[in-house]
Amino acid sequence: MTDTDYKQVNGIALAYLGDAAYEVYIRQHLIQDGLTKPTKLHHIATHYVSAKAQAALVDLMKEDQLLSETEWDYFKRGRNANSHTHAKNTSVLTYRISTGFEALMGYLKLSGQTDRLSELAAWCIEQVEAGRTEDNDNK
Repeated sequence: MTDTDYKQVNGIALAYLGDAAYEVYIRQHLIQDGLTKPTKLHHIATHYVSAKAQAALVDLMKEDQLLSETEWDYFKRGRNANSHTHAKNTSVLTYRISTGFEALMGYLKLSGQTDRLSELAAWCIEQVEAGRTEDNDNK
């Protein structure tokens, strides 16, 4: 995709792609850790990919000053997008922040920044495993 093409993609479409791109990293990580039973894989994956976990990761990205200005712009495009779906088991704010997280991942995937996407996914996995994302919904 050309530079101009991905710049025109709306936040919800970026989040759609980003959700899948990030999930692949998580699934690969879990399988490489030796997990193979589908129900166990799904249960543990939710610790990484839930709206609450993703919103907590965004807080940590801000705290650690991890993202560039452009990356924050794409996060905001997703967060501020008018979605026709609603939050399930979480607040609307948490859902919107997680949509921004996914839009950021989608932007990195679509713009061909696979090294940066891999770097952020690895960082996210580290944060979840260090317990830094547990129940940050009440901040």
